[in-house]
Amino acid sequence: MNEPGRISGLLKNWVSLTGIFLGACAITTGIVLMVIDAAQENLSPYFGILVYLLVPGFIVGSAMLVLLGMLWTRRRMRRQGYVPRLPVIDLGDRRTLSRFAIYAVLGGLFVVVSAVATYRTYHFTESVTFCGKVCHQVMKPEFTAFQQSPHAGSSCTECHIGPGAQWFVKAKISGLYQVYSVLFGKYHRPIVTPVDNLRPAKETCLACHWPTKFFGAVLRTWTYFGSDEKNSPWTIKMLLNIGGGNPAHGMIRGIHWHMEGVNTVEYIATDRRRLTIPWVRVTDQSGKVTVYRSEDKQIRIADAKAATLPKRRMDCIDCHNRPTHQYRAPNESLDMAMAMGRIDSAIPSIKALSAKLLVGAYKTEAEALDTIAREMRSKYPDDARIAPVIKEVQSIYSGNFFPEMKVRWSEYPNHIGHKITPGCFRCHDGEHVSDSGRRISKDCKTCHTILAQGPGRELPEFSSSGLEFKHPEDIGDDWKTGRCDACHTGSP
Repeated sequence: MNEPGRISGLLKNWVSLTGIFLGACAITTGIVLMVIDAAQENLSPYFGILVYLLVPGFIVGSAMLVLLGMLWTRRRMRRQGYVPRLPVIDLGDRRTLSRFAIYAVLGGLFVVVSAVATYRTYHFTESVTFCGKVCHQVMKPEFTAFQQSPHAGSSCTECHIGPGAQWFVKAKISGLYQVYSVLFGKYHRPIVTPVDNLRPAKETCLACHWPTKFFGAVLRTWTYFGSDEKNSPWTIKMLLNIGGGNPAHGMIRGIHWHMEGVNTVEYIATDRRRLTIPWVRVTDQSGKVTVYRSEDKQIRIADAKAATLPKRRMDCIDCHNRPTHQYRAPNESLDMAMAMGRIDSAIPSIKALSAKLLVGAYKTEAEALDTIAREMRSKYPDDARIAPVIKEVQSIYSGNFFPEMKVRWSEYPNHIGHKITPGCFRCHDGEHVSDSGRRISKDCKTCHTILAQGPGRELPEFSSSGLEFKHPEDIGDDWKTGRCDACHTGSP
């Protein structure tokens, strides 16, 4: 039999009424908070979580309570032999028409508010604030390094996701596991790199960095300071032969000879961090294929095994693997600070002490900063120059060391260069040889031309044709046969 009432009778239960009450409160709160968010800038990221994640969650939960109560009531009515009637909409009836108009207006407002909230939620979850500050401890190293990087003006999603729905969906699906990892403490310390299934660089990096316009060389100057009492400076001026990939702008040579679209380079890495590369295949502009295999018996792999291993096509991030999240080695950071005058190089042995304090074993950042200040004041008790030095060294530590996440420069090797990591020497070690006997070059002048070098900050001697590298210390010809990172680790 039919219940002598309308379907609204299904709402007459405490579960549904509670859901309606909570939903109304959540919607009202959400609208007020959205107005506040639109009117003010630089609010806390937790405010965004409240507005665009928690409030919508309460609304959905309230709707589920309403539905649950209705289903429960409907089931109870059926057991008692009642079946609620569906409403009859007769727009010819003035009372029905007025109710329909009210419902239509309220429904339209709800759709508009929901659309705005959804749009704002999308942009909040794509923002740098959400990526860097919400999971504070986990993402603190990455967010800090990002703020110091050349890409600090870009958003995280421009590189990690890029445009289009396909990679957006992939990122959100993987993000669900990341949320789970953070909530239950399952994340790695430090965060594992490289990122699996990262979008190809040609779809992200090349949107801003136009490779066909690269050409020529770039002048760079580095001043290094010794760990002796005088902090002896040694300066190198060189041209980085970046080259290019457009014959209209110059010969296809130099560092960017490796670019996809100019030459195709594929390789096999036998470790996750891509430091060990025993096999390289090059396809040049004419289509000629050359395979190079390492002669080093410790890393060499048989052709049969090479055929079964995954091969990576080289792109920007195989060299520029730390374009944004850079953690600088102590010596590199101190050299830069001393060259810019932020650390007075006239203070005896200041570099050696600073580097030693930076690499100390600390459990927390607070412990490290306190120890740096205490030890420096103890070493130079009457030196007025030490106060700004303490501040600078502490700043270097806070920007590059994160003991709670076990993050430091050695955990994330930078493949640019070859001083403290294998870098270029992963392939350009003179030991990768083809079947015809051709070797991947180890010639320094392939990538850079030394114009001047020597002790001091100013170098009067200059050679446009290029100089042979001279090591600051007399080590004979060892630098020609060994790798730089065998001795240089970036720390004392």
